[in-house]
Amino acid sequence: MKTRGHLWPANSGIAIVGPGRIGQAMGKLLAQAGLPVRFVVARRLAAARRGVGFIGCGEPVELRALAWLAARVFLLTTADSALSTLAQDLSNRRGDWAGKVVLHTCGSLPASVLRALRRRGAAIGCLHPYQTVPSPAAGVRNLVGAYWGVEGDAAACQVARRLARALGGVVFRVYPRQKTLYHLSAFLVCPTTLTLLERSMRLLRRAGVPARIARPMLSRFVTETVQNFAELGARRAMTGPAVRGDWSTIERHLRALRRAYPDLIPTYKVLLGAMLRLTGRRPPRQWREVIQA
Repeated sequence: MKTRGHLWPANSGIAIVGPGRIGQAMGKLLAQAGLPVRFVVARRLAAARRGVGFIGCGEPVELRALAWLAARVFLLTTADSALSTLAQDLSNRRGDWAGKVVLHTCGSLPASVLRALRRRGAAIGCLHPYQTVPSPAAGVRNLVGAYWGVEGDAAACQVARRLARALGGVVFRVYPRQKTLYHLSAFLVCPTTLTLLERSMRLLRRAGVPARIARPMLSRFVTETVQNFAELGARRAMTGPAVRGDWSTIERHLRALRRAYPDLIPTYKVLLGAMLRLTGRRPPRQWREVIQA
């Protein structure tokens, strides 16, 4: 990654507060981009030191310390549920936050969850990566060139855009009042896809396909499906018996599920109904009650 330190104001620093998976990954990438990661803050000093060890720079400090409040930009990468309480605590500890920018990385909560700091003069905002980060190392790989949702005060959004673009990212605005729907969109395609992949693995294993074949086979299959979606859109990329109106195959699917995995039948029916609505295909009358049951 090319150094982009010239994008950052001189004599200022960044504090990473809550060095979990996203905090460590963002800290390392920002440091590699030449931005001044000055403090790594955690409730326990040992956790802060681990974060510094991964990031490669910064001073490890405990949350209760005061020195790290000298930073100019604060990235709150803590658990979503801790944001409001943390903002209130920080506002109580420092009366003047003028000139400070505080960003959180939560996808489901608006910037206003940090309103306690805004009342003290801080510019508040949200910088959320629309990407999966299962580990710090995966985040370093996945966050380069990622898409970043931004909202909040003008000054905070300006800093958020600089941070995202320093990582080669693509920035877009999100409506604050619709953050839950925004986050839900990620939920529908990431953990649900993993759940469906695991269920597909079970079916393949039951059919005799060894795991060493099934996992890479599913990975390639889904990767190609996603590529088709990117190029054609969902409706044109859709394949399978629901698109063809092949109801005899769908009936065989349901019979097999009743024998092997009856708990999957409700999921199958819901997905089948969604596919039919997407493609505009109307099921035969005898199948309508089956799908809706």
